Parts: sequence; structure tokens; C-alpha cells
Amino acid sequence: MAANSSQNGIQLLLAAEQEAQHIVNAARTAKQARLKQAKEEAEKEIAEFRAQMEADFQRKVAESSGDSGANVKRLEQETATKIDHLKTEASRISPDVVSMLLRHVTTVKN
Repeated sequence: MAANSSQNGIQLLLAAEQEAQHIVNAARTAKQARLKQAKEEAEKEIAEFRAQMEADFQRKVAESSGDSGANVKRLEQETATKIDHLKTEASRISPDVVSMLLRHVTTVKN
């Protein structure tokens, strides 16, 4: 009877070990499934964030390129205004500069 009881104890231990192994395997499978799900969710969030950033970038590029034509036109107008101002100043000062140069060239110093 002791041998029979010992045999039953061993059988119970083996059954408990198998049950524990099934529980561990089920936990591993569940963990792997959860990790896969978390990875997919993260990739989805990254894709959404990337799409949002790309849309913002494209919008800013469109806004700045739309303004570039206006900026070029404004800069051309400012440049033309400054050139006209410089020409006017040059023509106003030109006689004085010429007379100053002639006076210095024709004056003899010892």
C-alpha cells in the first residue's frame, strides 16, 4: 500500500507539473500576443504622428511658397525705390563733388 500511495503521489506531482507547464505556456503565449498588439498599436500611433507632421510641414511649405511671390515683388519694389533714391542723391551731390575734385587738382601746394 505504501508503494501504491507513493505511486499516486508521483502521479499527482507529474500531473501538477504538467498543469503548471500548461499555465506557463499559456502565459507566454498571452505575453507574446500582448507584445505584438502593443507593437502594432505603437506603429499605428507613429504612422498617425508622422502623417500629421508631414501635413503640417506641407501646409507650412505651401504658405511660405505662396508668400514668396509677394516677397519677391515687395523686394523688387524696395530695390527700385532705393536705386531711385541713390540716383537722385548722386545727381544732387555730383556738382559739389566735381568742383571739390577740380579745386584739389588745380590747387598747388608747396
